[in-house]
Amino acid sequence: MTALRRFLLVCALVLPAVPMPATATVAAEFDVRDYGATGNGSTYDDDAIDQAITAASAAPGGVVVFPPGRYRSRTIHLKSNITLRIDGGATILAAGSGMDAPEPNPYDDYQDYGHSHFHNSLMWGSGVTDVHITGDGTVDGDGNLITGNPSSGQADKALTLTECSNISLTGITFRRGGHFAALVNGCHDVVIDHLTTVRSSSGVRDGINLINSWNVTVSDSRVEASDDALVFKSDFALGHTYTSQNVRVRDTVVYSHENNALQFGSETCGDFRDFRFERITVLGAGKAGIGIVSMDGAIIEDIHYENVTLTRTTSPLFFKIGERRRCPGSPPAGRIRNITLTGVTGTGLTAPVVTGTVGASDYTSTMTGTPAVDIGPGITLTDVDLRVPGGHPASEATRVPGEFPTTYPPRDYGPRPSFGYWIRHATGVTLNGETRFDDNDNRPAVIVDDSSNVVLTGVVAQRGSGSAYDVGFSGVTGYAVRGSSNTAGGALRVRAVNSTPVPGNPVTRYAEAESGVITEPMRVWSDPAASGGSYVSVVAGHNSQSTAPSTGWTTLPFDVSDAGTFSVWARVIAPTTSDDSFWVRSGTGTWTSWNNIPLGTAWHWARLPVTYDLAAGPRSLTFAYREDGTRIDRVAISSDPAFTPADGGPNLDHLDVATPT
Repeated sequence: MTALRRFLLVCALVLPAVPMPATATVAAEFDVRDYGATGNGSTYDDDAIDQAITAASAAPGGVVVFPPGRYRSRTIHLKSNITLRIDGGATILAAGSGMDAPEPNPYDDYQDYGHSHFHNSLMWGSGVTDVHITGDGTVDGDGNLITGNPSSGQADKALTLTECSNISLTGITFRRGGHFAALVNGCHDVVIDHLTTVRSSSGVRDGINLINSWNVTVSDSRVEASDDALVFKSDFALGHTYTSQNVRVRDTVVYSHENNALQFGSETCGDFRDFRFERITVLGAGKAGIGIVSMDGAIIEDIHYENVTLTRTTSPLFFKIGERRRCPGSPPAGRIRNITLTGVTGTGLTAPVVTGTVGASDYTSTMTGTPAVDIGPGITLTDVDLRVPGGHPASEATRVPGEFPTTYPPRDYGPRPSFGYWIRHATGVTLNGETRFDDNDNRPAVIVDDSSNVVLTGVVAQRGSGSAYDVGFSGVTGYAVRGSSNTAGGALRVRAVNSTPVPGNPVTRYAEAESGVITEPMRVWSDPAASGGSYVSVVAGHNSQSTAPSTGWTTLPFDVSDAGTFSVWARVIAPTTSDDSFWVRSGTGTWTSWNNIPLGTAWHWARLPVTYDLAAGPRSLTFAYREDGTRIDRVAISSDPAFTPADGGPNLDHLDVATPT
């Protein structure tokens, strides 16, 4: 053996193998023209499209390509593991006949016809997963998608997806979508990004309906409609409901020509929780700019709006609990609670168009429950500045609108007795911000009827030249007006009838997380940057995202000297989106998933999305682990709406406390 051969053999035996660079997998493409599509705008291309979809699904993960052209189609049948790429210059056009027939549905009676049937669509998929529709192209109903109940061979929806997962709609445009541009029911892990729905003078009704769906993100989109634009519902069309939760909407423009822009309901059989709206522009709404109605027994909670701009909206805010009971078992009134609006501004607040459907050109922001069920608690408006049209007479200040328990349009109540906010059958409401008018309005700025624990703090309200008072309370147990004024700087004139002020004084308490009763696998850890040098977190590897753990808590006892509605803050570190949550509860009450804590690798204060109505006496607050990288250092609770936490506040360790209840 030569020396060279010996050297090469030693290298082969000693040196590790060097891996070759990984080759990125390129998805196979399936051009619809290769399957017989013409793209000429008249020949039916749906058979060719379905064949391309079948081939792409079998790949799996293939891309069905629509090159520039006009693809006239009857119903297209979506399958799992596909991407439809509609290129710029490509349009899928709905046929005027030959669409799939609506499938029978034994649950028809619980919702409108359009919600109850799915197959009569331009495109539909049921139980599909990993379906993506993308590109710069267009899906166009072409005036052939019906906005009412379709006849034989007609369709009323552009896209329907039911009980699906891992769905994305990106880049595409929907025109003349019929009753619904997109109807998504019972789906999860849905991404809608840079999508556009276009309102036209005909052939379009709702924009996007997200029904019984969870883990949804809508971003950088523009949703226009004649009827409801971006709406969240829970009907019984599937024969069951899912909790709608973990929904994020951000950096999106919304417009409804005649109805609601951002809307919960009216179909509300199942519950809704954990919604966040950020940086939203509402360009118009014939009914509500921000609407929340629970008509069929749903609990709607933990809903938060931040940085929303409203223009041309008939009702800036409309929150209502009703009793339509259009769900199995005829459920009683639901709940609307723990709703926050921060940094909301509204100007030019009149209807885009006044028709018989809409009613008047403007209605006062409204919050109302039922005589038996209050809306709230935890309804908090911070820096909400509205400039309303005004122009109403003082005579309207004596109006007492009816109850209307089975209907939900804002027009039902007629002119409200106040121009800024009308609140009835509510509890735990806090208002902060400015309310002004364009034309002199002689109604009070705020009227609150049959409610409890309603606080105005830092409110600035314009005064009409003929108004008798600025804020009215009637039948209110616990009201307060703090740090508020009219626009000239004078004190607000308060009229209270059969009402009592908030008892006692606002209560604020701090506590160190490590001072509580701690159970494994939660532990105390050291950090010089933490208050007191210690904090609490769970041992790595412990996660409990679906339910609260049976152990792994820190329970903080504290004493409440005066009853009130308490907000909660915690000084935390939440380093990543997979390490940013705890479970929280008051006493032995219901656990709340405190998810999506504002991120930060340094200690910072974050406010919980819920409030707690606490009676005077010994109480407790418990934090349990949910994701293992989240840390908690210090906790603050306060019934003072103006409170913000600060480092260095008094601890609770020294307080004499009784056994928590």
